[in-house]
Amino acid sequence: MIEVQLVNSTDEPTGTMEKLEAHEKGLLHRAISVLIFNSNQEILLQRRALQKYHSPGLWTNTCCSHPYPNENANEAAVRRLKEEMNIQATLKFAFKFEYKASFSNGLTEHELDHVFIGNSNDTPHLNTDEAVAFKWISLMDLKKEIKNSPEKYTVWFKIMINEYYNQIEAHLS
Repeated sequence: MIEVQLVNSTDEPTGTMEKLEAHEKGLLHRAISVLIFNSNQEILLQRRALQKYHSPGLWTNTCCSHPYPNENANEAAVRRLKEEMNIQATLKFAFKFEYKASFSNGLTEHELDHVFIGNSNDTPHLNTDEAVAFKWISLMDLKKEIKNSPEKYTVWFKIMINEYYNQIEAHLS
């Protein structure tokens, strides 16, 4: 049983809950997202595994997950980058944002997402339980793809790119 950290909108812990139950009830919980860039300033994307309980087969950021109870967001980001993509990188906190999205299967993502940015030229070795493909893409090309084919991308990733583009770009300078 995997538990998530429930929080309020100011990111103060309010308890823990089993992950699926938190998504069934749509309760706000802490999440992490990692954005890895290579030396060409291209972002590494993953295509989510087809058996994921929501957003299967969609393109998204390098990796994402939830901190375990008593695990800080940075530790979770480093752990999940290794578990999902088999990449190790120094990660820097960039920003956090809250979003809520309902899915056709009755689940709701209501997350306070902590976004971390790092650099690596390593070739990912995918955990196929998490991702089925990867690609490197420039931010400008990504922004065009999301505009032209938004249905191919996860909800949270579209929010990151559309609403926090300048913060992401600032970390590349």
